[in-house]
Amino acid sequence: MKSIKILDCTLRDGGCVNNFNFGIDYMKQILHSLEAAGVEYIECGYIDEKNGTETGRTQYCSEEAIRDHFLTEKKPGVTYLAMIDYGKYDVNNLPQRTEKDIDGIRLCFHKKDRHNMVEKAKIIMEKGYKVYIQPMIVMRYTDQELLELIQEVNQELPDAEAFYIVDSFGEMRANDMDRLINLVDHNLIPTMTLGFHSHNNLQLSYSNAITFIDFHTERARMADVSIMGMGKGAGNLNTELFAEHLNLYFEKQYHIQPLLEVIDTVINQIHSEFYWGYSVEYYLSSINHCTPSYAGHFFKKHMLSIDQVSDLLKMLPEEKKLSFDKAFADQLYLEYNEKKQYDDSETLKVLQESMKGKKVLLTAPGKHLLDADEQIRKMLDDAEVVSIALNYYKAYNTDYVLATKQEIYESAVADHKNIIVTSNVSQNTSEHIQVINYKEWIKVDEGVNDSAIVIMLNLLKALQVKEVYLAGFDGFSANINDNYVDKALRRPVSDEQAKERNESIKKFINGMKNAMEIHFMTESMYNKD
Repeated sequence: MKSIKILDCTLRDGGCVNNFNFGIDYMKQILHSLEAAGVEYIECGYIDEKNGTETGRTQYCSEEAIRDHFLTEKKPGVTYLAMIDYGKYDVNNLPQRTEKDIDGIRLCFHKKDRHNMVEKAKIIMEKGYKVYIQPMIVMRYTDQELLELIQEVNQELPDAEAFYIVDSFGEMRANDMDRLINLVDHNLIPTMTLGFHSHNNLQLSYSNAITFIDFHTERARMADVSIMGMGKGAGNLNTELFAEHLNLYFEKQYHIQPLLEVIDTVINQIHSEFYWGYSVEYYLSSINHCTPSYAGHFFKKHMLSIDQVSDLLKMLPEEKKLSFDKAFADQLYLEYNEKKQYDDSETLKVLQESMKGKKVLLTAPGKHLLDADEQIRKMLDDAEVVSIALNYYKAYNTDYVLATKQEIYESAVADHKNIIVTSNVSQNTSEHIQVINYKEWIKVDEGVNDSAIVIMLNLLKALQVKEVYLAGFDGFSANINDNYVDKALRRPVSDEQAKERNESIKKFINGMKNAMEIHFMTESMYNKD
């Protein structure tokens, strides 16, 4: 059985977690830990003309940026690589390789580009770099298509270093591994290394990697890993775990301690800020055979139940599953909810009569909600005030509960509350349930915004309410402990998501001040300069 080696892609695939913003100190610490561990192949990052930078990130604008600002010293015996995503870098701009440059390029490509990539690979090799062939999402190839690609590589690129089986969506099971390993191994020229890259969406990276290395062949093999599994979505195969397995069963001599130390000093710090690992959204992505970015996008709206997210993923056309399209995702989300149209003219008459000439108190579950407890209770007792709780009614007994989420609606029905519900959630009416048409009250410019405050203020404007009091509308923080008065409501948001939501809602509220007086009763990011 020939050699089995590992390629660490922490700096590249791991960079998908933090937008490649490691900073040069962390980049160097990770690099040196991998060198000290004896990892044979180290991927330094992406080369991307449009999004790359000179230094501080592992998404570089050029190969020279790696050579001059990061890889200033190379350890003998280590092969240093970078990845180029087909179409994102003109390989003609690669410098002629010298000993100071990286050693090779991993050329990844979608199925539609599989024939065109051959010429790019030839140019890369002509410039002195080793080439590694990375067909993304091989599960989208028929056996015949994969055989044809292998034959083309054999004939046109016989000097390529490796050909990879890439499980881009983490969807491969044991039977898939058996089929693909046999197919590729039996048809790829014997001198070419067989590689395997996995994602852990179904928690099968480790077991699939064991299947890969236990396959009996005389061919050299290499498996992709990352420290602590750092990588997009649910992450990758753990460097430290797989290296230890190879030490135990394949007489390898990797040093595990440097990897554990960099986990303690670097990777844990990143993980505390940027999450990766198993979650339901990545599971749903795998079983629906699509990029996890769609599930993440829908989950982060915090407006959909699990089965609704699954419904949306099932609606994705095949051509959209491979790469995330935010505009398409928002349009799909809008169409999914808009399908549930409802004539709410009678509802508006009822609500207008209820609120005519009155002030309206809106409560939300922000952490500062109870800061105005005394004031809120006085308003609840005031016959000239109509009170409405937005998606949370445990703190106060309000006149109405606005339910824009399925679980809130079902809970409020069980508790016999007076409910205002959006038509995408339910269209069941009764004496205590008023349905409003979802499409009519959301905000769709600059993306879909169907947050409860947007829907309610739009509704109150139509009802000609002139004075509104807000309590518990704190805004969002990346620290989930800062967001909610009830810990059960906590949901993770990134700094970027929090900033985007806060700015969007603040802008919307400011725009509403021409139609009504808006008073903040508690601390809020929406009324800060």
